[in-house]
Amino acid sequence: MLERHDTVVIGAGQAGLAMSYWLRDAGREHVLLERARAAERWRSERWDSLHFQFTNRYLRLPGHEYRGPEPENFPHCREVLQYLDEYRSLVAPPLEEGVAARALEQDSVSGRFRVVTDGRTLEARRVVIATGPFQRPRVPACAAAVPERVWQLPATRYRHPAALPPGTVLIVGSGSSGCQIADELLDHGRDVVLAVGRHRRIPHRYRGRLMLDWLADLGVLDLPIDRFPGGQPPPPILITGVNGGHDLNARTLAARGARLAGTLRGIESGQAHFDDDALARLAEADQSATDACRRVDALITARGLAAPAADPEPALPSAPAVLRSLDLRSVGAILWCTGYDFDFDWVRLPILDAAGRPRQRRGVTDCPGACFLGLHWMETFKSGTVFGVGDDARYLCEHLAALAV
Repeated sequence: MLERHDTVVIGAGQAGLAMSYWLRDAGREHVLLERARAAERWRSERWDSLHFQFTNRYLRLPGHEYRGPEPENFPHCREVLQYLDEYRSLVAPPLEEGVAARALEQDSVSGRFRVVTDGRTLEARRVVIATGPFQRPRVPACAAAVPERVWQLPATRYRHPAALPPGTVLIVGSGSSGCQIADELLDHGRDVVLAVGRHRRIPHRYRGRLMLDWLADLGVLDLPIDRFPGGQPPPPILITGVNGGHDLNARTLAARGARLAGTLRGIESGQAHFDDDALARLAEADQSATDACRRVDALITARGLAAPAADPEPALPSAPAVLRSLDLRSVGAILWCTGYDFDFDWVRLPILDAAGRPRQRRGVTDCPGACFLGLHWMETFKSGTVFGVGDDARYLCEHLAALAV
């Protein structure tokens, strides 16, 4: 006998909890399934020193905003987890932990959805897939050619410098994770090679405020993805909240001792080979910082805001020497900070493209009643964040309520 529900929400991270809040607010019966524990990625996939990249006042989910005494502090990842645990207690969702969705199907006759778990099958009129923005760490195929003695791990499995074996650490990827980990390893005297990809940098503070706050005022965090060329999100911005936050960029990492390389092209016979594009990527990042400052200046002028004059940007280190190859005999570990792929093999609905990516617009799919929530850049930058997912959840709750299913 099937277990029937109005709505099944799959995933109990920040997205699933926010969805449950709005469903309960609307009086809609639902169940929330979580394969492990609520907010599991914040529990087990964060390194020890990680801080939230935004300040406490960006801890903002429906019905629960940060009200503590330190709104301008950057919370440690354990403090974010505490906030999410508090939110779970507030929402009191109909949550079942340790229940993994093994298949999501649709009955061809009734049109109802079926969620198959290890122990039973749930049927629902509506289903929300809220399994998180960062699912399966992306590891390039050339990883198979890495010598067996070299440790390989994604950023989700890195914990602290002492846990890595001796030797050089090759970090592939220069987004926030790659550069934050490089920053920490250099603090601990480790030899670091950073393979630089596309990224943006911004000053930590500018004209008296956090640059992230200026970007929020400029509406940058609310720009829909279809405003970018090809509907592709822009490169990641380098941000860190460690030690109260500070400027983070690849040039200064190089000045502190990191050796830079370009995009990893391949690994052969114990040698890692890199493209000759590192300096071009650094120049792009420099330009992004200049552009951000100019936009802030224009906003201040246009609104007649009182703001201190801009401090001259500290002189950046000159273009560093760039590696084209690296002998892996000196390398003890490789950290893959190369992004994430989707993990929707269990979704057996016509809502994925040929590459397994969701086909959706602000979470709404062409399959009435089936939605996604909390994806990275699902609609805007905010879609995959603690402070933005609640808006998308409310939108989907209202959308689902209007469906005649």
